[in-house]
Amino acid sequence: MDTEMEPKYDSKANEERIYEKWLHSGYFNPEKCEADGHTKKEAGVFSIVLPPPNVTGTLHIGHAAMLAVEDIMVRFARMKGSKTLWLPGTDHAAIATQSKVESIIYKKEGVNRHDLGREEFLKRVDAYAKESHDTITNQIRRMGASIDWSREAFTLDEKRNFAVKTAFKQMYDAGLIYRDFKVVNWDPKGQTVISDDEIVYEERKAKFYTFKYSADFPFAIATTRPETKLGDTAVAVNPNDDRFKQYIGKEFEVNFVGTKLNIKIIADENVDIEFGTGALGVTPAHSQIDWDMAQKNNLPLKQVINEYARIISDDPELTGKKTIEAREVIIDRLRTAGLLVKEEEITQNISTAERTGGIVEPLPKLQWFIDVNKEFSLVNSKINGVASGEPTTLKKLMRASVEGGQIKINPERFEKVYYHWIDNLRDWCISRQIWYGHRIPVWYPPEADSLQSGGQEPSADKFYVGVNPPEDKTWIQDPDTLDTWFSSGLWTFSTLGWPENSEDLKTYHPTTVLETGYDIIFFWVARMVLMSGFLLGEVPFKNVYLHGLVRDEKGRKMSKSLGNAIDPLELSDKYGADAVRLSLIIGAAPGNDVKLSEDRVRGYRNFSTKIWNAARFVMMNKVELAETPKLNTSQKQRIEEFSATKKEITEHLEKFELHLAGEKVYHYFWHTFADKVIEENKEYFKTGTTIEKQSAYYLLEKLLLDSLKLLHPFVPFVTEAVYEKFSPEKLLLVENWD
Repeated sequence: MDTEMEPKYDSKANEERIYEKWLHSGYFNPEKCEADGHTKKEAGVFSIVLPPPNVTGTLHIGHAAMLAVEDIMVRFARMKGSKTLWLPGTDHAAIATQSKVESIIYKKEGVNRHDLGREEFLKRVDAYAKESHDTITNQIRRMGASIDWSREAFTLDEKRNFAVKTAFKQMYDAGLIYRDFKVVNWDPKGQTVISDDEIVYEERKAKFYTFKYSADFPFAIATTRPETKLGDTAVAVNPNDDRFKQYIGKEFEVNFVGTKLNIKIIADENVDIEFGTGALGVTPAHSQIDWDMAQKNNLPLKQVINEYARIISDDPELTGKKTIEAREVIIDRLRTAGLLVKEEEITQNISTAERTGGIVEPLPKLQWFIDVNKEFSLVNSKINGVASGEPTTLKKLMRASVEGGQIKINPERFEKVYYHWIDNLRDWCISRQIWYGHRIPVWYPPEADSLQSGGQEPSADKFYVGVNPPEDKTWIQDPDTLDTWFSSGLWTFSTLGWPENSEDLKTYHPTTVLETGYDIIFFWVARMVLMSGFLLGEVPFKNVYLHGLVRDEKGRKMSKSLGNAIDPLELSDKYGADAVRLSLIIGAAPGNDVKLSEDRVRGYRNFSTKIWNAARFVMMNKVELAETPKLNTSQKQRIEEFSATKKEITEHLEKFELHLAGEKVYHYFWHTFADKVIEENKEYFKTGTTIEKQSAYYLLEKLLLDSLKLLHPFVPFVTEAVYEKFSPEKLLLVENWD
């Protein structure tokens, strides 16, 4: 044993070296651990998939928190003897990545993707994604993540592509995937459909206009978007509103600022009597709510806004104008005609596209959807409350997975949020008008007009759905790609070999835990439950651990615009990855945000120093032991005290109370072991007898090495660096927790 320890712990000198040592050992791979006897049959299996980071740049401090949480779980499970798999991968992040590359190309070359063509553009995106992937995987290693790199996956690689096409075909054959002409969320800036969950609502000032369609129309309506009234086909009123009962069912021919409209008065109990005038102009082509009303009341559809958020009209002064410009023209005309009753300023939520910032326009488009309410049956259901062969729906399946207790959400309060989202879930639009992503596995005959984003649903014989292309090579594949959450929804099982019934799938699925931020419980968590439930008949994971956001010391969300973003690698260079990890764990209960500052990280760097210095003291006072020495009463009490503390820490970790376990082991080592136990036994090394020195050393070495095991999941680098000084032939990584 090397009894020399450097006076000071150097994180830079140790972290890369130690990570390479772990990699070389092969023990990130569960089969290697099992083969070398580090797995206990009774400890079972622990599996977790890494939420795949988007290949759009570099990891931020939120990713560092995610890695710290998951690595603690994984290292604890591995040391407990579980057959432990942490499966890594990255996400192609379709819209985000395409938008990023398009922006880069336009700034550098002044051209867009259409100038380059699909094939050349995708080559550029692939090159960018590869470079970003390499950066991200290096950052993951820097944070100490003990991931099985031999199983690394990519949401757009060949195996995942096969899984995606298989899933699409199976869902289509079951009648759950269909193509229809509906109002969807259209991003005029990104030129694609987006889902409800990809909308960001921004509070903005707006004008609320009250006006009459024409002088002979019997009452006024109110809206913030007069330009959409060019497409009105009805006015909805509450059937209990006495002001309008006499008009229900009647139709009026009006001339609205030069545009002829046929307005039917319909009754709908959802109309708020107190809002505006109590009468709601119905624009079926440009509102999801109005579209639903139109379906119930057999109303015609009139589109007046195009894909570029410009007006479609027979009026030459309006057609081609941006919506905001047309609004001004229409208001001027209403004012001149004496039809503008009132104009007031309000604050409203504007729908914007998360990735591009464009203002979302509801538009009627021919798209692909997943039906969340259609009944189907599972041949072999393993989900509580969903019997094999009995009719169910995707909504019911998602709810039953949690209600039946097979998935536990931590913290529990997010179960209500999960149920609320399911209850309000509409059919999921899965097609996107972008080039980067999984191409929809549907082909059309060359003469078909089905590729156009308009018209009615084509008949079944007008297209072919398959995992492989049709034999007739003249057929044209659908140009659209799938929503990135479709492929991400398969992540827990596509990474384990599905659709093949692989050994990995049989061994590691359902996974033990899904750890992610509470902000994507709908985007990702719920969709994985949906996909796994339908395609495998089982839950994708047994536990959900939701971490909070990392905010600055003032509690603000970190962003480049505020200048408060923190780079986890810069902090790691300064203070060590261990300090960064600990600063993101202690005090961070699941579901709660954590405030982070450089001072906080600096403080935890001092803890690494404390560990090193305490170990150095023990090593400098090394005493050869022929056998276990006899301990005095105080020393025995210290061992009992440690055992009780260890039991509490273990229980916290088993309950996923990582913040409590981290705080307890931190305080034990610093304030009990270093401040008390070492101090109590120091004098023995100076003036004690040989037996007293041996007893003191035995106690200190035992408590030090056992403490290193408890600390290892939290601060793996410094603990491994110390442990190799005492046991150079062993790895703390796979030491027995018990």
